[in-house]
Amino acid sequence: MTLKATDPDSNRILDTPFASALSDRYLVYALSTITARSLPDVRDGLKPVHRRLLWGMRLLKLDPATGYKKCARVVGDVMGKYHPHGDQSIYDAMVRLAQSFSLRYPLVDGQGNFGNIDGDNAAAMRYTEARLTTAAADLMDGLDEACVPFRLTYNGEDEEPEVFPAAFPNLLANGASGIAVGMATSIPPHNVAEIVDAARALLADPDISIDGLLAHMPGPDFPTGGILVEPAASIRESYATGRGSFRLRARWHKEDAGHGMWSIVVSEIPYQVQKGKLIEDIANLINDKKLPILADVRDESDSEIRLVLEPRSRNVDPDVLMESLFKLTDLELRFSLNLNVLDKHRRPGVMSLKQALDAFLDHQLDVLVKRTQFRLSKIEDRLELLEGYLKAYLNIDEVIRIIREEDDPKAELMARFGLNDRQAEAVLNLRLRALRRLEEIEITKENNKLIAEAKTLRALLNSPQAQRDRISAELAQLGARYSRETELGRRRTTLADAPTVTFIPLEAMIDREPLTVIASAKGWIRAMKGHVDLASADAVKFKEGDGPGFAFHAYTTDKLLLAADNGRFYTLSAANLPGGRGFGEPIRLMIDMDADAAILLIDVYRPETRQLLVASDGRGFIAESAELLAETRKGRQVVTPRAGAKLLIVRSLAASDDHIAVIGENRKLLIFPLTELPVMARGQGVALQKYKDGGLSDATGFALAEGLSWRLGGSGTRTRTEVDLTLWAGSRASAGRLPPQGFPRDNKFD
Repeated sequence: MTLKATDPDSNRILDTPFASALSDRYLVYALSTITARSLPDVRDGLKPVHRRLLWGMRLLKLDPATGYKKCARVVGDVMGKYHPHGDQSIYDAMVRLAQSFSLRYPLVDGQGNFGNIDGDNAAAMRYTEARLTTAAADLMDGLDEACVPFRLTYNGEDEEPEVFPAAFPNLLANGASGIAVGMATSIPPHNVAEIVDAARALLADPDISIDGLLAHMPGPDFPTGGILVEPAASIRESYATGRGSFRLRARWHKEDAGHGMWSIVVSEIPYQVQKGKLIEDIANLINDKKLPILADVRDESDSEIRLVLEPRSRNVDPDVLMESLFKLTDLELRFSLNLNVLDKHRRPGVMSLKQALDAFLDHQLDVLVKRTQFRLSKIEDRLELLEGYLKAYLNIDEVIRIIREEDDPKAELMARFGLNDRQAEAVLNLRLRALRRLEEIEITKENNKLIAEAKTLRALLNSPQAQRDRISAELAQLGARYSRETELGRRRTTLADAPTVTFIPLEAMIDREPLTVIASAKGWIRAMKGHVDLASADAVKFKEGDGPGFAFHAYTTDKLLLAADNGRFYTLSAANLPGGRGFGEPIRLMIDMDADAAILLIDVYRPETRQLLVASDGRGFIAESAELLAETRKGRQVVTPRAGAKLLIVRSLAASDDHIAVIGENRKLLIFPLTELPVMARGQGVALQKYKDGGLSDATGFALAEGLSWRLGGSGTRTRTEVDLTLWAGSRASAGRLPPQGFPRDNKFD
């Protein structure tokens, strides 16, 4: 339907380019994600969902000293009144606030199954119960004293605080993580006692250096403990810029198992690592034979973590074993620092440690001033009433007479004793029984006490230094409640230097045992123990329809090079090959090789050699063997043949080789110096021989002084060597001449 200009809905249609409309709306979404979902506030360290959860629990009177209530009740209230999102996402946020392995200082005291470090989920919200912790109470202390702004909830029916007073330094104490649009945050947890010391040092000396702060607050303190092995210079740089990372590893010790045997016991694992997944990864290393010096892993954990690692032999160095596990598993990880937060104006930005502490202290000073003003206003209101009570007490008989006899006692009281409207109303509202307690000495005592307190509060408001001293004293009290001597406050993460243990390559950990590698023409591979006779019947049995492809002797410590005719090279570990029983396994299950590619060569990798690589069109180059190794299943593309060509020759060059012999399908032989071929890591190479029709048949390297040899026909193993090769010598890319009489008809050198 087309709308006309006279239709009422026509005014609602905007003629706007799609790209502009999309970018405007995406910008609104991005800003909403940044400011109202993913980034914490630098003042209280909370995201909106966490702040609304704690506020909802406070209104339900779930204080630390009261009983628990069902989490479903909390989630329902928060979702209905403050946070219009899914109940499961709200409950997930609540669960995390209760997990002692996720938060350094949990803000929710949970009762029931709230998940575990193995990665198991919490029970449904209808089964679990919760209340606030002391840290959460500290975080919200003062909310009733008009010290923070409030705003209407999403439906306008209630109010919620924009930020908490935050006497508890939650941002650094519990950390935060989140991903917004175009930015993210990652803040590790820290020790409250150390945060307090650093904040008090900053209060005493606003110009304190980052080194001065780190003297009190040396690094993160993770709830799961562990050992921080990041260098001090790197930690300083991270805190100075607000960006960096911390290297955290598990805590372990060697435990004697008797009879000369021992085991390693891991008692603490890195932060946010799931124990169940970690054990699975270690078990896979053992099953895949990627760590042959490790025999077994057991989980003997109860309320405390206890992972037992058994070495393959008592001669294994425990430091080497653990360094290997640190390299291969999440027993060591890097936790990033990206102190990206919202400032008091709701603007996102990366802060240094000093800037974050400054923002926290500025908020505390602001809260102190507003709480002081609130208290002062309450005192002034009370003093006003006390003044009226005192006047009434001193003239109690007259006051009673006026109330009994006058038609307008309120106006008469105001005129007779100089009371204002509020004072007169308070006197009239006194109960008769209160007259008995209304004694002059009590009123005078309370009046004098409040006057003295008001004087102190006014002095506090007029003295910035007194305000800083008050904040410092309050921080000291907080530090005492969470001191290092308490179980909750003790430092759990130890700072240490990483041990200087030389990492041993995995190949060096494998026992060197002889193998005979057998690969069939259709790509099935196996490894038989020992160096068996390659010509024996037992060594060359294949599946029906299959036949011999490659057979050679190797050792379990060897790497194997596999070359495909598309120019891609792959690396296999001899120790990981299937056993000699049966017909082996398909090579294509071990590597990601193209379906239309054929296996050209499988051989032992020898790092000291060079390889002659030539394609079927006669183009090639020399490659160092080390350049052929691949790190992944996808292999490494070394030769890039031209269209219609394939890799044809992969041949090792001896140290004494100084010339190249090439023969084409046209049966022309050419010999040229080895130095005319370039050494390359990847590419098509250069032309070795010129052809009018056809392509390359074979190429090899040899020592000119020893002559060129080739095998003779027949069933024997006789060879012929031609020493005088002057007729066939030329420059690279020449055509060549017919080979000497007796050269094999298949145009092969061997």
